[in-house]
Amino acid sequence: MSGRSDDPRMPTFPAVVTALALLLTPVPAEPASRAAPVVREVPVLMYHVIADPPADAAWPHLFVSPREFAAQVSWLAEHGFTAVTLSDVWRNWHDREPLPARPIVFTFDDGYPSVARTALPLLAARTWPAVLNLKVGNLGDGGMTDGQVRRLLAAGWELGAHTISHPDLTTLDDAGLDREVAGSRAAIERRFGVAVEFFCYPSGRYNERVIAAVERAGYRGATTTDFGLATVGDPFRLKRVRVSRGDGVGVFASAPPARTGASPDSAPRARASGSRG
Repeated sequence: MSGRSDDPRMPTFPAVVTALALLLTPVPAEPASRAAPVVREVPVLMYHVIADPPADAAWPHLFVSPREFAAQVSWLAEHGFTAVTLSDVWRNWHDREPLPARPIVFTFDDGYPSVARTALPLLAARTWPAVLNLKVGNLGDGGMTDGQVRRLLAAGWELGAHTISHPDLTTLDDAGLDREVAGSRAAIERRFGVAVEFFCYPSGRYNERVIAAVERAGYRGATTTDFGLATVGDPFRLKRVRVSRGDGVGVFASAPPARTGASPDSAPRARASGSRG
């Protein structure tokens, strides 16, 4: 079974968030003596680079401009959403800890400096956390610095593992799969002294063997590039909503903008500007 989701007709941010606003109406409050209700479906947004693409960018749709990102954050806040982490969602699902009326999770894949420079202050202004799905190989050399990662952690962000070298996990032998899945978790925990509870499949490629390796490594769940809401009953196939350049917030009920010709599973090339895949 493949975890790819590369349909160019896949709904994008404007149409999807409008629907989510309707889907995620607050659950009636339960008496204080009882556990919080389980929010069975939660939207998880997928971002990559928060910057304008250079002229030679191979996948410009993965670059969301700072102005566009700021407008999306403002729209979500104005429509009653509150950002939480994947661990917050997991604790609601398993321990019945409360979530806001309209929870939403921001995830940023790979580890680009623009996330620390631009996304962090915009989210921190609302005391909103997010999840950085960190590719270990993106630390340094044009990617994030350790100091930037630590600033995210200090602001309440969560680290997810996104492998060491971003391979297609379905093609690896057992040793290579273990190194990328379990090894990336161990490397991040050792380097930053935090627990890493969630995994992110590179380019959304996974199968049952990969899922088994992720479970064996001790993760609580894993995010995909499959389109939709993350659901309580499928923690190792958590769906997400891809946010691409140009999705905007203008007319949320309008038809989604046309996609570029690039595969939505692609990642940008390595370069000093921070467009590393």
